[in-house]
Amino acid sequence: MELKKEKTYKQYGLIGKNISYSFSKQYFSEKFKTEKLLYCNYTNFDISSIEAFPHIIKSTANLKGLNVTIPYKETIFPYLDKISSKAQRIGAVNTIKITKKGNLKGYNTDEYGFRKSLLPLLQKHHQKALILGTGGASKAIAYTLKKLEIPYQFVSRKTEQAYNYSSLTNKIISEHQIIINCTPLGTYPNTENFPDVPYTAITDKHLLYDLVYNPSETVFLKKGKQQGAITCNGLKMLELQAEKAWKIWHK
Repeated sequence: MELKKEKTYKQYGLIGKNISYSFSKQYFSEKFKTEKLLYCNYTNFDISSIEAFPHIIKSTANLKGLNVTIPYKETIFPYLDKISSKAQRIGAVNTIKITKKGNLKGYNTDEYGFRKSLLPLLQKHHQKALILGTGGASKAIAYTLKKLEIPYQFVSRKTEQAYNYSSLTNKIISEHQIIINCTPLGTYPNTENFPDVPYTAITDKHLLYDLVYNPSETVFLKKGKQQGAITCNGLKMLELQAEKAWKIWHK
């Protein structure tokens, strides 16, 4: 009787800082279990500095793919051998494929996940957007809005940005019917935190989208819902971008 050849063990993981809460490990571990991919494993690589990244690559056997999260979506660039044209245009990488030759190629699947999860929520009166935060995640959001021809402005604590939180007025809020939180404010365990915007100016014409997914309803979203706004957390976006990453790793 001919014995079946065992599949090669494959390692995947997440690069980030303070990521014990992360969605990715749980999602992929469940995926491997459900699809009986017993030869696959997913690990959190929690590093305090991006300088530790090369050691992970050298010391981790059979590494096939990585996700990248806060705060390394931009600082990962110099460590990659190649970057997809879309990730270059966005200016952030959240997915890395390790090729058979051991080369590292960076991609961005955040844009895909955000676009696919946003489109069903958009209504005709959703004409302009505010993006809260200016980190790596916000770059994919801005790229998507530009592709959808939705004008946007960044909001940041930095005064050189178009808007900072202290400059936000009721009029600005009323003129921007889409508000997207790209900051970590409200993420577990600091669930009491939220972006400082004038919530009383939000109406049922607004759409509030929070990239935070843990908790499922942040204070930001609760305050928006109290004003009658449509609200959405980042879970669907994460599921979509995770599946896109899986396809990239196996193409």
